[in-house]
Amino acid sequence: MSDPANGAAEVRNLSEQAYDRIRRDILQGELFPDEKLQIEAVSERYGIGAVPVREALNRLSSEGLVERKSHRGFFVAAISMADLEELVKTRIWLETRALTESMRNADEAWEEALVVSYHRLARTHRRLPVEAGRELSEEWEVRHKEFHMLLLDRCGSNWLLGFCSTLMDQAVRYRNLSMNSNPSRQRREGAAAEHQAILDVVLERDVERACQLLTEHYETTLEGLRQVIPDHSETQPARPRARAGSAR
Repeated sequence: MSDPANGAAEVRNLSEQAYDRIRRDILQGELFPDEKLQIEAVSERYGIGAVPVREALNRLSSEGLVERKSHRGFFVAAISMADLEELVKTRIWLETRALTESMRNADEAWEEALVVSYHRLARTHRRLPVEAGRELSEEWEVRHKEFHMLLLDRCGSNWLLGFCSTLMDQAVRYRNLSMNSNPSRQRREGAAAEHQAILDVVLERDVERACQLLTEHYETTLEGLRQVIPDHSETQPARPRARAGSAR
């Protein structure tokens, strides 16, 4: 006789797997804005049952990456330039505050961790033009987020760090969608120097300058995306990849 507790645990485990894989594909731009996420098709795509897939989609809906429309089902959340502008503005508000507090609480251990994190990011960035492939791109995303979140790490508020992390993930989605819609598009070359400049002024404990450079860093990225992100959510970028129900 099967144990109900074991069955529930297995569903939770599969739900976590579905959540991680769907979320990754949304953030990586593999699933496109407004794309319908039919339970059966998504279940087939990832080889995971319908119940854990539905749980994962509900969870992603609460995070704003998936939209649940009444009587129509689940869809990948739409994008627009207006939404991106609001996202960047909010990131700047929150992250400059978090960076200010983090620098006020700075110590040698934090500074050393920042230097190591930056060098890992820079090393991965140098490999990008040479080594192609999704794994290296995902490694860069991990290193990039680690560096930016570490800048804020000593702010003293887990709530603030959580909000900043969520907004950062949303920004990653926009950047990856812009690259997927134009295969020749590369990551901004100037971003590496901007990361170095931010690190330098943080180590110098120049709070005002650090916040200014972080703001300019995000605003420059925003300007670079204006040519590839639609002005209205009804407009979608080109879809060169297979849809959710297609074979991969």
